[in-house]
This record gives sequence, C-alpha cells and structure tokens, in this order.
Amino acid sequence: MTNDSRLWIERVALTDFRSYPSLVVEARPEPAVLVGPNGAGKTNLLEALSLLAPGQGLRRAPFSELARAGGGGGWAVAARVHSLLGSCDIGTGIVAGQTGTNRQVRIEARQQSGSGVLADYVEMVWVTPAMDGLFTGPASERRRFLDRLVLCFDHGYRAIAGRFERAMTSRNRLLADGVRDNAQLEGFELQMAEAGVAIAAARAEAVASLAAIIETRRARDPRSAFPWSTLALEGAMEAELARRPAVEVEDDYVRTLRQSRERDRAAGRTLDGPHRSDLVVGHGPKAVAAHLSSTGEQKALLLGLVLAHAELVAERQEGAAPILLLDEITAHLDALRRAALFREILRLGAQAWMTGNDRAAFAALEGRALFVELSDGHATVCRQP
Repeated sequence: MTNDSRLWIERVALTDFRSYPSLVVEARPEPAVLVGPNGAGKTNLLEALSLLAPGQGLRRAPFSELARAGGGGGWAVAARVHSLLGSCDIGTGIVAGQTGTNRQVRIEARQQSGSGVLADYVEMVWVTPAMDGLFTGPASERRRFLDRLVLCFDHGYRAIAGRFERAMTSRNRLLADGVRDNAQLEGFELQMAEAGVAIAAARAEAVASLAAIIETRRARDPRSAFPWSTLALEGAMEAELARRPAVEVEDDYVRTLRQSRERDRAAGRTLDGPHRSDLVVGHGPKAVAAHLSSTGEQKALLLGLVLAHAELVAERQEGAAPILLLDEITAHLDALRRAALFREILRLGAQAWMTGNDRAAFAALEGRALFVELSDGHATVCRQP
C-alpha cells in the first residue's frame, strides 16, 4: 500500500451485481456524475460503492438479493481505493451457493473476518431519496443516520453497538421463553448497561462536535443555501449522562432493566435504552422543528448536516473528507442550491458520486467533474475533469 492524502475510489469493477453482468468504471479524485434514464443502474452502482464501507449498504438489502437475476447466484465488487491507510485493493461479495448472511471481504487479497474492518480504510456518507423523510419518519431512521456519522469519528463504535444489540436480543429471548434465572438475565443486563452508556456517550460527543462545526459554518456563511440546524439528543440515558458520571448511569440502567423485566416480557421487547433515543433537528433560522419545514427546506437541512459532518471529518483527518454518495441529489433543489452544493463539494475536496437523469442539472460541474453515462449495463465516460 502507498500513502495518499485524499480518500477516493480510483477504479470499481462489478460482477453479476444487480443489473450488471460486469462493469468497470475508472475515476479521479474529483466528483463523478452518473447520468442516464430511469432503470439505467445508477443507484445500483452507488449501492455497490457503499459496500466498500462496513454494513449492509445504502439500501440495506439482504446480500443474497444483490446477485444478478439470471447469473450464477454470487456477486462481487472490487475496487482500487486510496484509503485512510494508503492505496489498496478491496473486494467484497458472496460466492454462488454461499450459506449464511455475511459477505466476504478481502483487502490486498487477504480474507478478513467481517466488513467492520473496512471502517479503518473507508469513510463514506450517503444521501438517498428514501432519506427525504428522515425528519418526519420514525426515530429508528434518525438513529441509524446518526450512528453512521458516529462511525466516522469512532471506528470501534460498530463493535460497541453490536455488543449491545446481541445482549439485548439474548435478554429478550430469555424473557420470551419465560426464563426467570437472575444470573442469566443479569449477565446480559450488565453487558447492555456497559455498551449502552458507551453508545449514548459516543452519540453525545458526535452531536456536540457537529453543533460546533455548524456554528463555524454559520459564522463563515450566514446566508448559506443550506440553513444551519439545531441538534439535540432525546433520551433518558443521554439526559443522565449530561448530569452524572457514566458509572452511576450504568448502575441505574442495570436497576431499570431488572425492575422492568415483567413489563418487557409482556411487551415482547426492551422498552428502555439507547435504542429508543432520537435525534431532534431544528431549522435554525426559522426556529421551528425540522419536521415542520417544507420538503425543500428539509432536503437543504439534511445536506447541511452531511456537509458539516464531512467538514468535521476532514478537519480531524488532515483534509481527508469522506466519500459522498448522493443519489438523485438534485431533486427538490433549485438552481441556486445545486450550484451551492457543488461549490461545497469542491471546497471540501471530497470525491462525491452523484446520480441524475438530466446532465444539465449538473452544468455547474462541467469541466470539474467526471461525467459517466450509464445505459444498458454499460458505462461511457463523457468527459474527464
């Protein structure tokens, strides 16, 4: 591997992935715009790129569903990446007939134990049309959005969240089975308390850091096309951590879990913990909740959050901004906001992969981005930056 000061994807190759029997796209550190009609496979390519990061990708689809219809049953994504640890080859996929729910991951041809290791190499944030309802939808979607942002700050966060999930699942199963063995239940409850407080603390730190960078951006450009937002975490554990030492909050959560066993048994799930928290976002200039803002304002607020996060990550990594995947990003954005978005991306020096039906919507990037036309499973480079 060789060192590189920027985070970007140089080459990506797909095999039997979604609509693609095979596809190769070569890029530069500059933004890349994928254009083509509906059904051309633009989002499929973004989804493939998202699998170079930990997790299930931007659609969160079962890995078995990513295999091309009519193919052999497996799929692969291979990429040359200028990563946080230098330039390297990353590959992921499943082989035909593979059992289980995990995908294989290789770095420099070496098999890895799971996708979590990718957090050490690639930081990636995406915005999809499904996220247009982020502020009006369920709290679970906002938690998932926040947790992906936290992962860029703390590469160990995914493991902590996994420990909490596994312990909670085990506790719920014991309760559902009618188990009343204190020793078994307490063991999982102690694990939940330790991991749960760590989750809440990591989220609180990330929100505070984001709020600080939002203030910096507000001072720099008070009339930004992407209005500044207010952020708050809503949850009992987060509120207690702001007032008391973490060890006391852990002890209280253990007591809460012990005292609520019968209630949780009846409910069929655990009703207290960081898995019930919410990220509350407000439209700063208008002093109203984000969910009461217009569709266009909500999209602008979402992009403002993503750009603030990208700027914060770049500051912490000596200028290496995360890779941005922006699907149908020009929807709900007028010409002024589109131009402002492109300026922000160029200023950050981020490699942003963007999709759209109309190349004209990306006119402000002509000569400054790679344009790729997708059609019938093929990619044609229209213009190099």
